[in-house]
Amino acid sequence: MCQTTLETKNSSPPTLDEILNLEKQVWAALVEGNGAADRALLSADFLGVYPTGFANRDDHVGQFADAPTIQNYELSQTQLRVMTPDIVLLSYRAEFQRPGSPRREVALISSMWERRHDAWLNSFSQDTPLEGT
Repeated sequence: MCQTTLETKNSSPPTLDEILNLEKQVWAALVEGNGAADRALLSADFLGVYPTGFANRDDHVGQFADAPTIQNYELSQTQLRVMTPDIVLLSYRAEFQRPGSPRREVALISSMWERRHDAWLNSFSQDTPLEGT
C-alpha cells in the first residue's frame, strides 16, 4: 500500500527514517513493477538526472511498463539534509541487482522530497553510478 503522507501537525521537518521509508516505497515499486505506486510517489514536475539523460515522471514510470526493473536492493550510508521544513534532500548508496543479471550495480543517489498539501512527493532524483565496486 502506498502512503505518501507523514503524520505532521506542524511545520517540523521529517526524520531520516520517515523519508527513507518513502524512498524505499519507490524502490519497492521498481521491484514489484508497480507503475501506479511509483507515479503516486513522484511529483507531476519530477526531474530525474541519470546516466541515460533527463527523465520526467512519465519517463520514470514508463521505464518498467508494469514489469520489475530491480530484483533486489540494499540502501546504506543514508544522509538527510533539511533545506526547509518542507523540502529535504536524501542521499545514500544503493546496491542493486536487475532481473536476469548476475552482477550487482552500485550508485550514489540524491533524492529531493517536498511536502505539498500535506503529502510528501519525490520531486528530483540524481543517480551517479560507481564503477569498479
